[in-house]
Amino acid sequence: MNILRFLFILAFITSCKAQTTIEKQDVTTKNTAPNIVYILADDMGYGDLSALNPESGIQTPHMDKMLNEGVHFTEAHTNSSVCTPTRYGIITGRYAWRSSLKKGVLHGYKPALIEESRPTVASYLKSNGYTTACIGKWHIGLGMQPKDGDKVVKSKDGHSNVDFSKPIKDPSDLGFDYSYIIPASLDIPPYVYIENGKTLELPTAFTKGKNAGRGVMWRSGEKAPSFVFEQVLDNFTKKSVSFIQDQKEVDSPFFLYFPLTAPHKPWLPVGEAIGRSEAGLYGDYVTMVDDAVGAVVTALEKADKLENTLIIVTSDNGANWTERDQELYTHRANYIFKGRKADIYEGGHRVPYIAKWPGVIPAGLKSDQLMCTTDLFATLSGILKQPTIENGAEDSFNMWPAYTAEIKTPIREAVVHHSLYGMFSIRKGKWKYTPELGSGGFTKPKNREPESNEAPGTLYDIINDPEEKNNLYNEHPEVVAELEQLLETYKSQGYSNK
Repeated sequence: MNILRFLFILAFITSCKAQTTIEKQDVTTKNTAPNIVYILADDMGYGDLSALNPESGIQTPHMDKMLNEGVHFTEAHTNSSVCTPTRYGIITGRYAWRSSLKKGVLHGYKPALIEESRPTVASYLKSNGYTTACIGKWHIGLGMQPKDGDKVVKSKDGHSNVDFSKPIKDPSDLGFDYSYIIPASLDIPPYVYIENGKTLELPTAFTKGKNAGRGVMWRSGEKAPSFVFEQVLDNFTKKSVSFIQDQKEVDSPFFLYFPLTAPHKPWLPVGEAIGRSEAGLYGDYVTMVDDAVGAVVTALEKADKLENTLIIVTSDNGANWTERDQELYTHRANYIFKGRKADIYEGGHRVPYIAKWPGVIPAGLKSDQLMCTTDLFATLSGILKQPTIENGAEDSFNMWPAYTAEIKTPIREAVVHHSLYGMFSIRKGKWKYTPELGSGGFTKPKNREPESNEAPGTLYDIINDPEEKNNLYNEHPEVVAELEQLLETYKSQGYSNK
């Protein structure tokens, strides 16, 4: 009798374990193709999230909640210190300095920087059964057509020869099923909404521009009559929420790329956001970014999509927080890091990066893995368990293991940094090497020659000296030589991930 009882209990336990294994397998299968929402803030610094900066003058409860319920990367870097090239890298998985854009950013009338033949995150996901959408600030160039009789698009002083009644090549030509965008930043003309290649309202009006003090400016230029600068961020948020609602009854997965217009200038907080921070108009505007994140999460919940959605929130570069801003406010938008947007210094390219996927990404996980915004492409390949593409995504690494567990072994060999004016730097392990002196961006001096007996470049132990105060260039010539050679190899061979 005892033997029979033992066998019965053993069989019951084995059955339960088998059922648990089946249930886990079912969850794994269900989660192999998650919905993906990628929210890209514009000029938001590492120190702007209250969860990452104990002395932040801004409260960001929605992003803080995401961070506590998911993973955050402490060593996330944009592939450039300014917007156009970073966006190129996110969408293509390739460093933008390999493209025709060697420095600077595009203005609103420039042709597309991404060739239609180049694989993109959107085209890749679309080929894997995803519905894809881009809603927000594009700023990677468009295919506008000149008016009859003109051969090329031209613009001067905010005026152009573009025929806005003609179709425009836009994100829908690069793998996005749906596209609702403005061409560039909110301070760069033309000021129009473009939906699936069609200008929704012709820019028959003209703005003389605005310069009403720190952060409140936009350039003069062509404008749709009903275009209201203060409403753009909210319009994009509502459009994104609407897109998510439309997916409620759809079984196939979706990808939403949601590049915000904030907190890039013009700083235009409205309503309850005004006065909500202790960092002036900028800080108030950051709280509206946080509201947009909260609105997206709420929309996913209402559409019953949250449980199988990977949400990523990051920024396209560091904050443009000047020395004068730091004198006026105790807030440090780029936390402890040197420099600001456009610079080769850490403050130019180290950004917040948080991700959440309920039941898959452990809550409260922190990763110190060195990563780059170009890594999205290969990471999504890893999630889908699909092979990476052969002709494209040349600088993208699969970081997915670090999203779900604490991985000590480096996944990336190195990351190449690039500034507004084309200065290079490379980071490998604890070492960051820059061949030149200066910021390469907004912080003065942009460039400078070495003084007598001074090293011609910099080498910092970023792990132990994150504020880049102690130049070890002369103390470690072997490290300088190694990183100089690696940087040149990456630049010449056309890829870094093989």
